Amino acid sequence: MLKPEDVKRHIQDNLSCEFVDVRGDGQHFEAVIVSAAFRGKSRVQQHQIVYRALGDGLREDIHALSMKTFSPEEWGKQK
Repeated sequence: MLKPEDVKRHIQDNLSCEFVDVRGDGQHFEAVIVSAAFRGKSRVQQHQIVYRALGDGLREDIHALSMKTFSPEEWGKQK
């Protein structure tokens, strides 16, 4: 069974992130991801970047992934 830590590590290994938090039950996950790669991108483009970072193999193991993605500037406004 896939663990939230596995998803988090895979995202961090394949995408330069300033913050990643992943929670879930093995099939359904929620993630908050902050990356400079998201600057100037739409939410759809940001999510596509994350899915590319996860790769085909890991994506097949995840039934559902809810994401909140932020550029560092957007993240700073959240606090």
